[in-house]
Amino acid sequence: MNSPSSPIDPATDEQASLWAARLDGGILSSADRANLEAWLAEDPAHREHLSLYCQFSADLEQQLPLMEGIVDASAEMIVEATARPNPWLRLPALAGVALSVAAAVAFVFWVRGPAGQTGEFSSPAAHRQEITLVDGSHVELNARTAFSVELNRSERHVRLTSGEAFFEVTKDASRPFIVETPAGTVRVTGTHFDVRADGPSGLRVTVESGSVQVRPTATGSAQSVVSLTNRDQFWTDAHGFSTHSLSPSDLEDALAWRDGAVVFAGTPLREALACFAQYHGCVMSAGAGAGDLRVGGRFGLDDSEAFFAALVQVLPVKVERRTNGSIEVNLRSAP
Repeated sequence: MNSPSSPIDPATDEQASLWAARLDGGILSSADRANLEAWLAEDPAHREHLSLYCQFSADLEQQLPLMEGIVDASAEMIVEATARPNPWLRLPALAGVALSVAAAVAFVFWVRGPAGQTGEFSSPAAHRQEITLVDGSHVELNARTAFSVELNRSERHVRLTSGEAFFEVTKDASRPFIVETPAGTVRVTGTHFDVRADGPSGLRVTVESGSVQVRPTATGSAQSVVSLTNRDQFWTDAHGFSTHSLSPSDLEDALAWRDGAVVFAGTPLREALACFAQYHGCVMSAGAGAGDLRVGGRFGLDDSEAFFAALVQVLPVKVERRTNGSIEVNLRSAP
């Protein structure tokens, strides 16, 4: 990536450096993210300056040992000069040489290429998390989700080992964004989509906008690439895979977890309990006869007690809490 082609406005430069420092911290709040997006939308130059600062920060982090070597060598030159006659005549020039060398190295780092990043991220039970990557892409993690990221010159690679994440990928045609899961991979250059990983055979991909290519992992045979676009959803399990188009309301329901909610529509009780169990990281099960009962409605994921209270009001069930912390829902006995 080259340096900006237009003259650098001091105010823009200062604001870009401040945003780069905050992005380097790892996580932005929803309000911070909204402010950043508004600032980027004001002028195309803002994104260019921010990208350069993020790139410089990432490269500098990797090259600190080299920088330290240059500084150490320069310090030795300065110490040697002070031991000679008339040191004050030589010190400014030598110090200037050291600073010039360091500045030259920094400039090489600045223009060398796209910002890189590696790291691992995870979210605990009953908590969601938002992360902004150095390329500007935004990731929202559902509870109990783990992934690693590696951004380099040629591609942006994410490994989603478990859980669910929503991606808003910054467009970069020269660096595809690839999400790898145990059950397959998703490839994009810039779009908004959701990925859920459920072990070696379970994968769900929901596209809010843009387009993606899904390559499911096959057992014993090669699978072709599946192309998805706006409101398409892809499912795969041990029996195969399928795709279908969602209505606007169905898409909203599928992504309700981003607002801390879950929507059931004639969902078997055992599946509804599994959803809450996954989110909260505890055992919830349905007894004989209760698991096939159907559940409908919108519920807050954070408030499982409200969900159980609603169950006993509309279904012939009772909620039993065990001493080991597990919860079992059983049919009520006839009076």
